[in-house]
Amino acid sequence: RLGRGIVFHITPSNVPVTFAYSLVVGLLAGNANIIRVPTKEFPQVEIICAFIRELLENDEHSSLVSHIVLLRYERDDDVTAYFSQNADVRIIWGGDNTISEIRRAPLPPRSFDLTFADRYSLCTINADEYIKEKAPERVALGFYNDTYLFDQNACTAPHLIVWLGNTDNIVTAKERFWGELHKIVKEKYVLQPILAVDKYTAVCDLAIKQGNSQRENMPDNLIVRVTIDGLSQNIDEYRCTAGYFIEFTASSLDEIAKIINRKYQTLSYFGFQSNALREFISNNRPCGIDRIVPMGKTTDFLLFWDGYDLICTLSRVCSVV
Repeated sequence: RLGRGIVFHITPSNVPVTFAYSLVVGLLAGNANIIRVPTKEFPQVEIICAFIRELLENDEHSSLVSHIVLLRYERDDDVTAYFSQNADVRIIWGGDNTISEIRRAPLPPRSFDLTFADRYSLCTINADEYIKEKAPERVALGFYNDTYLFDQNACTAPHLIVWLGNTDNIVTAKERFWGELHKIVKEKYVLQPILAVDKYTAVCDLAIKQGNSQRENMPDNLIVRVTIDGLSQNIDEYRCTAGYFIEFTASSLDEIAKIINRKYQTLSYFGFQSNALREFISNNRPCGIDRIVPMGKTTDFLLFWDGYDLICTLSRVCSVV
C-alpha cells in the first residue's frame, strides 16, 4: 500500500482545527499534502502551525518538510485550478455550494475528489437510564462540548434531540438535563445578539411551516427548545445554531429511521447498549448516519469519517503476483 501522491486539501472555517486532522490523515496514508487553511485568522490555526514549524526544524522530522505545504489565500479560481491540476486527490471540506464551485476546477484523469459536504446530526437519550445518572453535570458538559464549542456549526453537532422511555421519566429527565446544561452555558458561553435573533426567527419559521411545534419555557435565550409532535421528512432543514434544539419523543429507535436521509452524519446517544444501536442500523439500513458515538464524543476525529476508510481511500495497493 502506497500513498496516492499529492493531496490538495481545502478546509473549512466553521471548525478551524479541521485542517490539522486532514493533514494527519494525508500523512498517515503516505501522501504529500497541500493544505489551504481558513482565510480567517484563528488562534488555533496559529498555535498548531507554530508547533508544526518547530517539529519540522528537528532533524528527526526533516523528511516531512517536502510532504507539508500550508497556505492561505482568498477565494481565487485560478489558484484553486493550479493546485487541482497537480493533485492526485482533492479533499473538500465545506458546504454543498462550496463543493460545487470547487469542482468546476478540473482534476487529472486518474484523480478524484473526496468531499465532506454539509451534514446533519441528532442525539437520542434514554430517559429511563438518564434519571439514574449520578453525575448529570458530567453528561451536560459532554453535550455542551458537542454543541456550543463550535456554535452548533460543526456537522457533528446535534440539532434534533430524540427522547425515549417512560413518559414520567422523560419529563423528569428533560427538566434535569436542560437545567444542568443551562448552568454550564450560562457560565461558559456568550450569546451574540444576532444569533438570538436567528433563533427567534427559526422558532417562528418552524411554527409557520410545520404547525406542530411548541417552544418550551427556559430562563433566557441561551437555550432555545422547540418540541414537535411528529417527525417530518425535511426536519433537517429547520436547523439553527447557538443553542437551538428541536425535541421529539419516540416510542423506539426505529421511529427515527423513516426520516434519515444522506444528509445525516452523526447519531450521538446516552443510555443505550451498543448492540441495540447495531441492531437499529442492521434492521433499518438507513441511507444516512455514518457515525454512532456516545454523547460528548461527537467531535472526536477517527480514521473512519463520513463512511470513508480514510487511509484506504487516500492510498493505493500495488499488487505483486
